[in-house]
Amino acid sequence: MKKILIADDEIPIRLLIHSTLESEEYLIIESENGSETVAKCFEERPDLLILDLMMPGIGGEEVCKKIRSDPRTKTTPIIILTGRGKLSEDEAKVFDANFYLTKPFSPLELLDHVSKILNRKG
Repeated sequence: MKKILIADDEIPIRLLIHSTLESEEYLIIESENGSETVAKCFEERPDLLILDLMMPGIGGEEVCKKIRSDPRTKTTPIIILTGRGKLSEDEAKVFDANFYLTKPFSPLELLDHVSKILNRKG
């Protein structure tokens, strides 16, 4: 069973993602702010992080830096969710994410990216 951490401060978004991904294949874990996300990444070692960029406390950029700088989590795949619109190529590189989706996003597109990332990891 693959472990997915959903990190978003908006409950409706977490519920949408959770219900989209809910299956026997995935164990879903949630966090609602940046500090909690970093702690859960180190503790739970998820197979995938779905990360909102704009959260209270530590923002998504800082979460990415902390996760990428730790040997335990530096290769954890990340899907970025952003309400800021399309990221520039430079911004995308800063986050070192596998994919990013702008809000509102298609749940089917998210599911497709999740499947591709987790099946690639094997």
